[in-house]
Parts: sequence; structure tokens; C-alpha cells
Amino acid sequence: MNHSRRFVALKSQVDRLKEYEVDEALKLVKENATAKMDETIEVAVNLGVDPRKADQMIRGTVSLPHGTGKTARVLVLAKGPKQEEATTAGADYVGLDDYVEKIQQGWTEFDAVIATPDVMALVGKLGKILGPRGLMPNPKSGTVTMEVGNAVKEIKGGRIDFRTDKFGILHAVIGKASFEIPKLQDNLNEFARVIMRLKPATAKGQYILGVSLCSTFGPGVKLNRQSLANALK
Repeated sequence: MNHSRRFVALKSQVDRLKEYEVDEALKLVKENATAKMDETIEVAVNLGVDPRKADQMIRGTVSLPHGTGKTARVLVLAKGPKQEEATTAGADYVGLDDYVEKIQQGWTEFDAVIATPDVMALVGKLGKILGPRGLMPNPKSGTVTMEVGNAVKEIKGGRIDFRTDKFGILHAVIGKASFEIPKLQDNLNEFARVIMRLKPATAKGQYILGVSLCSTFGPGVKLNRQSLANALK
């Protein structure tokens, strides 16, 4: 893969073999976010689980203390009074049949989908479109619920969904490059706490195999796992 001169220059500032302390890693990632846009800061956690086994698939939600720096566009699929509840809570798009049809035609201008249980038979038709994008409503992530108002507010307030990919790696946004380091660290710590609570009883050996941070256009920076563990105490 060919990288730009900018990326190569930034990569040279990172020691690929070193595992950085949390504050040092965040400082380096912020310094490497030199694009004209406010780059997103992401964390990747390599877990010692087998995602092919249902009881080792790590999936959940976390409400970041300082949000993600981006206000999510929320679509609510519901009927009757629940539509009004969703609108009052601040949902960007509310409806059912019309939006199901739009999605089937290729519309995906939203970041989260919430549905009530009574419409899932219809929403299920969208699985092949929403599933690969990680947008399919699911009870485990709190996006299949009758409490649509609360769900909308939580997502708008900075709640994120996550799940392991086929390699057992979790990817999550923890903020923007414009965030101060303490805010990024608070968000990272909260995400790590939730991940630790979700450790499967059936997972053998080391649970956290590796952690890295990066900005949208910057190189990855390895994180010292013990440094992260100490921050959680």
C-alpha cells in the first residue's frame, strides 16, 4: 500500500515496537492529527476470544462521559404514539413503511437505528442492508425497545455500540482530536471498564492481547496495557 508523504512523516515519529503510556499515547495521536478536519480518535482492542463461538462474541454499548464529538443521526422505526415519543426526544427521522422502502432503495443517511419490538418483522427485511453496516437494531445493544425516547437521548448523548469483528478485535470512537487529553482519557477508561466487565467466563488465557490508538489519517500507536489497567483502578 502506498502512503502519502504526510503519513510516512507522521509514522516515522512513532516507535512501532514501543507500547506507550496512556497519556503519552494520546498526546502523540493528537499531535499526529494534522489534517485540516477535526480528526476522529479511535481505539482498537485485540481480545483473546473466539468470535465464532456465540458465548465469546463481545457486544454491547457504552455511554462516553464526554461524547464522541459528533451528534448521531438517529432513525426510529415505530408506529403510533411511539413515533411522537421519538420525535419529542430528538430523533432525526421517524416513521416506518416509508423509511423501510427508502432503505431498500439504498438510503443510509443515518448513524443509528432504533425499532420497537412490534415492527421487527418488517425491519427484519433490512438485515442484508443494515447488518453489514452494524446498524441492524438489536435488543442487546438497546436499539430494539419500547423505551424509544430514552434510547434516542442516550445515543444523541454519546452512547456507542460495539462488537468484535471476525478477528476478535473491537473498534470504537473515543472522541475528536480537538478534545483535551483528560477528556479522551475519561472516554477511553469508560470504554475499557465496560470491555473488562464483558469478559466471557469461557475465554481462556489472556483477555486483552493488545490496544492501539489512532486518528482518522494518522498512524496507529500501541498502548501499554498495564498503563491502561492502572488508570482503571
